[in-house]
Amino acid sequence: AMAAAAAGAFSLREVLDAFKRCVTEQREVLLEPYLSGWWGLIRFLQSLGAVFSFISKDAVAKVQLMEGHCRGQQRQHYVSLQSMVRHELASGLVDFQRGSESGCRTVLRLHRALRWLQLFLEGLRSGGRDSRTSQICSEAYNASLAAHHPWVVRKAAAVAFCALPSRDAFLEVMNAGPPEEAEAVLGEAIPHIGHVYSITQELFAQHKLLELP
Repeated sequence: AMAAAAAGAFSLREVLDAFKRCVTEQREVLLEPYLSGWWGLIRFLQSLGAVFSFISKDAVAKVQLMEGHCRGQQRQHYVSLQSMVRHELASGLVDFQRGSESGCRTVLRLHRALRWLQLFLEGLRSGGRDSRTSQICSEAYNASLAAHHPWVVRKAAAVAFCALPSRDAFLEVMNAGPPEEAEAVLGEAIPHIGHVYSITQELFAQHKLLELP
């Protein structure tokens, strides 16, 4: 709880605003609001306790790595996802054979986790009061991240999901007022997250970056 408190409480509205600011009229995805939206999602994961630490720790490392790129000597190339992809491919910074610290590989990892969160939040929003969060979460996980995780991690995830709080507890964590209001803000946020996800997916598919090791 200390880390979450230090980082400030989670606010769903902040995440909404960040992902709203992400996409320009030219459909470029700006990295600054993207990473800031991710910090919000990380606070969300941290507020759920140790259950999600296997995903949140990885996300923290990836976001920090990206911030390094955005503040580094080549920062003019890390304004948007599109400029990053152009720069890294042109400079031979993307390793198609093995893991590297390129922005493309790093964003790909975040991108896959974003899909899981998008599906999970959508399930929470549309689920009834009695819906089981553990089931919503594992269905979202199986449809997204599971394919990219080794068996050990999938096993740990399955166990972790069983310990999830109720849907009402989730809606409370969102700090968006009563459940109805949290649902409304979710309903507004999810399409923005989905928009960023699909533009990224398209961009990465176009440059054959979806399977970077």
